[in-house]
Amino acid sequence: MAMALSNLIPSSCITNSLAASNQFPLPASPFKSLKPPLFWPWQKVKMGPLTVSPMGFGTWAWGNQLLWGYQPSMDSQLQQVFNLAVENGINLFDTADSYGTGRLNGQSEKLLGKFIREFPGEKRIQDDIVIATKFAAYPWRLTPGQFVQACRDSRDRMQVNQIGIGQLHWSTANYAPPQELALWNGLVAMYEKGLVKAVGVSNYGPKQLVKIHDYLKARGVPLCSAQVQFSLLSMGEEQMEIKNICDSLDIRLISYSPLGLGMLTGKYTPSRLPQGPRGLLFKQILPGLEPLLVLLREIAQKRGKTIPQVAINWCICKGTVPIPGVKTVKQAEENLGALGWRLSSNELLQLDYAAGESPRRMIQNIFQTK
Repeated sequence: MAMALSNLIPSSCITNSLAASNQFPLPASPFKSLKPPLFWPWQKVKMGPLTVSPMGFGTWAWGNQLLWGYQPSMDSQLQQVFNLAVENGINLFDTADSYGTGRLNGQSEKLLGKFIREFPGEKRIQDDIVIATKFAAYPWRLTPGQFVQACRDSRDRMQVNQIGIGQLHWSTANYAPPQELALWNGLVAMYEKGLVKAVGVSNYGPKQLVKIHDYLKARGVPLCSAQVQFSLLSMGEEQMEIKNICDSLDIRLISYSPLGLGMLTGKYTPSRLPQGPRGLLFKQILPGLEPLLVLLREIAQKRGKTIPQVAINWCICKGTVPIPGVKTVKQAEENLGALGWRLSSNELLQLDYAAGESPRRMIQNIFQTK
């Protein structure tokens, strides 16, 4: 019969051995520091010819002083945000040539390009990063050539050889139909010239989305993405119709403002509003959101998550790629917590119902077409 080890070895030897092990600890196991990724490679999603993370990060605030209070002193923290995101598998970053106010116009693109060049990780990780930038339909961009030049300017600001996704920021069909065709031809030209790997649109309603898809397809250019405001606060019939069209035409829906500009974070109440223009909007909508926010809080507590993580996960479960905005490391860490799990079908139904019962919804982007 085997005897216990303690019966064979004097206790003094064991004590001395433990003391020695504390003085000269064994090297840590290389497997101890490993942690499972937030998502596995097979959980990435296709976006045209590209493969992207199930969630991206939006950079509207990177350079916007008016709405988001940007200051150049924030750049070091924004770089930490970028590095943290990439280290955790995020490879989709959304920006625009109009992001940045006044003299800081284009600042978001400049910062993204700088952060990619200075990323301390492996080059293969850098090469995997997909920048989706949007080109504004400014009234002076009247020809395909001018739109192509806008793409070149963005590429120069970011100092990249090729942009991941070139997107038309909004449609001019509502107010300048002749310009619309020139912009579409601009997308075709930048794709054919190899300036972008893929093309997409933003703020397109269902009818105009089908039109541009068919127009581009006839010219051999696939439409890979459509970006719209999509969240528990903007789940109207039109948004769901857009989602259904995207599914049927193999277009990936990118959901911007998945947290309703912050209303779905649980941070704000009718008596505690953000400063600036957002405060005016929140004052109109927040009073009727209590049932939805209570449900979000209940699910978050049950899941060991936060309200924003539940709201973002809802977008993922709907088959979209959300791009929550980030300004701080804390926000980035919280957003990353939306990955690696999924709401149940029952939780989704409860959230859908609560969202549908909310008396006020997010004001739809004025540039979204029919």
